[in-house]
Amino acid sequence: MYIPHSVVLGASGDLAKKKTYPALFGLFRNGFLPENTHIIGYARTKMTHQDYLARVTQYIKAPDDETKQLLEDFTQITSYRSGLYDDDASWQALDECIRASEAKRQLGSGRKHRVFYMALPPSVFVPVAEGLKKNAYAQDGLTRLVVEKPFGMDTQSSNQLGRELGALFKEDEIYRIDHYLGKEMVKNVMMVRFANIFFNQIWDRKYIDNVQITFKETIGTEGRGGYFDEFGVIRDVMQNHLLQVLSLIAMERPISTESEAIRDEKVKVLKCIPPIVLEDALLGQYVGANGKPGYLEDDTLKNKQSRTPTFAALTLWIQNERWEGVPFIMKAGKALNDAKVEVRIQFRNVAGSLYKGSPRNELVLRVQPGEAVYVKFNNKQPGLSYQTIQSDLDLTYDSRYSNMKIPDAYESLILDVLRADHSNFVRDDELEAAWKIFTPLLHTIDNPTAKVPITTYPYGSRGPAELDGFVRRYGYDRSDENYDWPVQSLSSTSESAPPPPRL
Repeated sequence: MYIPHSVVLGASGDLAKKKTYPALFGLFRNGFLPENTHIIGYARTKMTHQDYLARVTQYIKAPDDETKQLLEDFTQITSYRSGLYDDDASWQALDECIRASEAKRQLGSGRKHRVFYMALPPSVFVPVAEGLKKNAYAQDGLTRLVVEKPFGMDTQSSNQLGRELGALFKEDEIYRIDHYLGKEMVKNVMMVRFANIFFNQIWDRKYIDNVQITFKETIGTEGRGGYFDEFGVIRDVMQNHLLQVLSLIAMERPISTESEAIRDEKVKVLKCIPPIVLEDALLGQYVGANGKPGYLEDDTLKNKQSRTPTFAALTLWIQNERWEGVPFIMKAGKALNDAKVEVRIQFRNVAGSLYKGSPRNELVLRVQPGEAVYVKFNNKQPGLSYQTIQSDLDLTYDSRYSNMKIPDAYESLILDVLRADHSNFVRDDELEAAWKIFTPLLHTIDNPTAKVPITTYPYGSRGPAELDGFVRRYGYDRSDENYDWPVQSLSSTSESAPPPPRL
């Protein structure tokens, strides 16, 4: 689909300058934006055109003359307007600006399409949507509305937001963006599952013992304590990003790769997950260590008695024929020892194994950093020994696809919007099903009289000391703890590898 006008609402904010505009430039550089496209930035901030360009290009890298020229060309197709978010006159002025641009570009009848990207706080979602529908809705073309998370705070607030937006825009006009669905490895999950017969045949409770989905950050909440205290790690990461990954791992095979067929299966599997109970949760909050301040010492945190979790491990159960009894363990935390996002699928022990004590097989999908898919399997120690060692079948993208650049998630998703592809966006019933899983637990945590136990962990640690016991409770086997994921590239010579152990 050809959309000649893209309007970035909240163009002066961090999200726009760090993600939205670099993604738009990436599409422009690679030829995915038609020559007639015009991008309009809109925000309350009053600034000159040059100030606007300096702001929206500061995170765009231009390492060579060719890219610098492309960036200069990109600045020629964008302009800025300031205005209020709850004022009809401001929206009418924006509409006049778009109409003038449409006339200048001599757009034909029925081709005056508009996409509005709401890089805005959720408090203004509805007023902005009302202003757009009343004053700037495309009258001679298609309209697309891109909405950033968070989509509410619980089931009730999410449903309320859904009703208000649904009264203004049709569901096929709304694109609820979760940038994790644009990440390369997340988009690869369906291919791994359904294009490989050996994975497809063992993807159930008979062969899989447990699944872990992990999100780790090394930074704390420095500078974002006020925002984070309102949402917490569960709302910020788990109810959206990690649950989206889980739904792709666990859903049934869709009847096609059409967007609605995929989203139908995601909704079905989410409806099979009962609400998380407190007994299946481990909550933590980081304290100062290694010269770093604790969460409660964050200068931007107003509530110094806050019990908001900065770490959570939650176990979800899928009550259907494929997954009955298999724990899906989500782990997410800030101020940890490592930064990574990965899915770890651990298979059951080999029945009647000839080689007792052999570690379990695992399939790992590394989402970031350094996209990779690798399978951990058992192998004979090379040489005269008959010792069993664990090795891997390793597909590390940096090594295998060294001549290819993986686009940013936002670049991929904005292109999907331009193509009218909903596959990687959240549908309204999917959102409701997701909130129903988390809302009872969140309300319990938010209730000050409930006194939910929250343990502490040092800044820069692996998390709460209770974490190892928590995952063992659900069957995770760490018998391969001496295994190290390979860090050398495939081009490394054998001389660089460590010598085998002596017999």
